[in-house]
Amino acid sequence: MAEEAKGGGLEFHPMDQFIIKPMFGDIGDPVAWYTVTNATFWMAAAVLAIAALMILGTRGRAVVPSRVQSLAELSYGFVYKMVEDVTGKDGLKYFPYIMTLFLFILFSNFLGLIPMSFTTTSHIAVTAILAVAVFLAVTILGFVKNGASFLSLFWVSSAPLALRPVLALIELISYFVRPVSHSIRLAGNMMAGHAVLKVFAGFAQVAAVAPIAIFGVVAIYGLEVLVSAIQAYVFTILTCVYLKDALHPHH
Repeated sequence: MAEEAKGGGLEFHPMDQFIIKPMFGDIGDPVAWYTVTNATFWMAAAVLAIAALMILGTRGRAVVPSRVQSLAELSYGFVYKMVEDVTGKDGLKYFPYIMTLFLFILFSNFLGLIPMSFTTTSHIAVTAILAVAVFLAVTILGFVKNGASFLSLFWVSSAPLALRPVLALIELISYFVRPVSHSIRLAGNMMAGHAVLKVFAGFAQVAAVAPIAIFGVVAIYGLEVLVSAIQAYVFTILTCVYLKDALHPHH
């Protein structure tokens, strides 16, 4: 009776979609060691999609742009304006790196919304590499551009003298926490949204709640499209803020 009850119940595993698997063969098979995983495949797909948009989509350089060219130009102008507004003219030389970050995260998020795909940005291993790269880059840049005066970023000169050491310690801790919050925010939002989608899709198997579950899937999917764009924007604008601190630590 226990086995029948167990077999007859509704069973789905919303976290299984985040398991990294080889594209060919099973985990543990010899062939699995020599094949790409679903994570690497979808990261490569994101890179190819970016290349198609920014290279193939703009190679005509038409005066009256096509839809693809218009999308590429809007993306370029959007990120360029963001970098200029946050970091100033000094930050524009780092625009290619920030543009690459934005497009990679945006396309990875959107490709992860395709049914049966894999969301690479739901893995902390991916987002942590992106966040640590930003952290190391802006820290090294801060010392290269400003020398020891970069440490003034942690010294709140406008505060009372007695509070400055305490505030400096708080600022130092918050600075080293940046890559943690930077990476967890993106991975957590993407993982949570996809897990909720899987839960609603699982309940859609039950006839009694199927209409409500299907409505929930559509609503959550629409929300996930919005979240995917917002999280790419948030990651990018925080990168610009950190870059501004490296370029202008006294401000």
